[in-house]
Formats: sequence, structure tokens, C-alpha cells
Amino acid sequence: MDSIISFLGGYGHLIFVVAVIISALIVNRFLRFAVHRYIQHSSDEIKVDVTRYTLIKNSMSFIVFATAAGLIIYSIPTLRNLSITLFASAGIFAAVLGLASQQAFSNIISGIFIVIFKPFRVGDIIEVGNAQKGVVEDITLRHVMIRNFENRRIIIPNSIISSETIINSSIKEELTCEFCEFGISYDSDIDKAIDIIRNECENHPNLVDARTEEDKLNNVPRVVVRVIRWDESSVALRAYTWAKDPGSAKALHYDLNYSVKKRFDAEGIEIPYPHRTVVMKQK
Repeated sequence: MDSIISFLGGYGHLIFVVAVIISALIVNRFLRFAVHRYIQHSSDEIKVDVTRYTLIKNSMSFIVFATAAGLIIYSIPTLRNLSITLFASAGIFAAVLGLASQQAFSNIISGIFIVIFKPFRVGDIIEVGNAQKGVVEDITLRHVMIRNFENRRIIIPNSIISSETIINSSIKEELTCEFCEFGISYDSDIDKAIDIIRNECENHPNLVDARTEEDKLNNVPRVVVRVIRWDESSVALRAYTWAKDPGSAKALHYDLNYSVKKRFDAEGIEIPYPHRTVVMKQK
């Protein structure tokens, strides 16, 4: 390396650093492109899980530039002597570095655990801590990127998401049971209301027949509607509806809120307002 720098002349060090940086940029770009093409091809051909390869792709830049930085430090005597001096006081330096980078290392380790144990994968629909819900778009050494249903990107550090409770709607199958609840007054015909709810559910194109063969032999309806509680002003009815995925299930639910309300109005089923009894006392 010293002979190469001497050959480059008085500006040898500067030219060498620029050359190493440019080479690192080119190698990084080529490797990321090659890994991306490989992931895409493998996913199309053999339906491989892309999560572990995505982390490798996102780690590529760190490895390439860390190698370039090491090469520059080793090749320039001034930097090499400085690094030796720093390592001589490695105890203090390691303590300071450890405190400063504790969270960063925690994120890296958590990211590796996510790839190994796979509580979720790229493309899964997850809910984190009963607060954030969306599709996993990317997993890096530092964070997980989630696209929510408002098309916003949510960035969650790996150490935080690893300690949260995660609801994964895609890890085994996406078939989803959606609870659709409706309240009717105590004076309304409950059997008629159940028939209306069941009819509207069965007429929706998103509904999936999730009954087993045994259920069909026992004449279990496609949509089961039950009375789940007695509220202060209403009787709560719940329809257990099935759809192919969480998005279709939510669309089914929202459409039923409209169509069931229209049917209730047309057929005299009352959706009551909350009732309050006010007692006026006088001295």
C-alpha cells in the first residue's frame, strides 16, 4: 500500500482515500443490486421467505464501508499511529464506546433475533402493542418499517418491537374472523334482527364460508349471530363473519354498518339512543 501511495505523488494520501471511497460506493451499489435481483428471482421461483435476505442486503453497506474505513486507516501512517494510540487506552475508550452505543448494539442483536425466530416477516400484517398496525415493509439492523393503512411509514427500533406484544395476521394464514356488533332496542323483534344481519352478511361478496364439513352436516349457518350481552339501552348482537384477509374483513365490517342500518330502518328494528333517567328533587 505504501508503494502505491508513493507512486501517486505528493497528494497520494488524498487520492488513495478518494479512490477507496469511490470503490466502496461502486462495490456497495453492485452488491445491493445483485442481492436484490437474487431475492426477487428466488421469491418468484420458489416462494422463499425474503426477510433474512432483506436484512443481509441492508447490512451490506455497513460491511463495505467499515472495510473501506479499516483499509484507509491501515494504509495511512498518521491514522495508523493514531489508532494504535487509541487502542493503547482501550479500557477507557471501550467503556465510553459501550455506553454510547448500547442502544445501537441492542437494536442490532434484536434485529438478528427477529430474522432467526421470525415472529413476523416482510409482507406480514402485524399489530404492535395494540397501537400500530400495518404491513411490514423492511427490516434493517436498526429498525422495522411498517406501512399502516393510511399509507404512512412507522419506524420502530428493533429493541422496542422485540419487547412488545405482536399480533401477526399473516404468520400461518390470513383467513380472518371479524366480529360485527349491532345494538337493537329491547322492544325490537330479536329474531327478525338476527335474520336481517345474517342475510346482509351472506349477500356480501367478501364473505368466506369457513364451515367444516361437520358444521354443514349439522346445518350450522354460514354466519353465526349471537346475543352477547344486555347493555343499559340495547341488546348487543354479534355476527361472526369470515373473510380471506384482514383488509377484506374490515371492508366487510364497514359495509355491513351501512347495509344493516338501512335494513333496520326499513323493517322497523330500532337502534336506540342511550337512555337516562333524571330525577328532580325539590326541598
